[in-house]
Amino acid sequence: MIQLNPPLPMTTPHGPGWAHFMIDYGVESHLMWVVFMDADGACWTVPNPEVRMQANWSLGRRPKKGPAPLAAVG
Repeated sequence: MIQLNPPLPMTTPHGPGWAHFMIDYGVESHLMWVVFMDADGACWTVPNPEVRMQANWSLGRRPKKGPAPLAAVG
């Protein structure tokens, strides 16, 4: 178990939150992120494939762009 200092802002299937710890069970398992949710403070342990860093314009992590708007019909 590694304590992250500073915590990392993550997006998870449960919503956005801050990862405070990372657990490494070894080569046969995914890394596990211990994330405290922004909405209610709940603590979830989330497998590595299910987390993403939150967007940060300054660091080049741009938010995903949505689908292009449809052209106006005349």
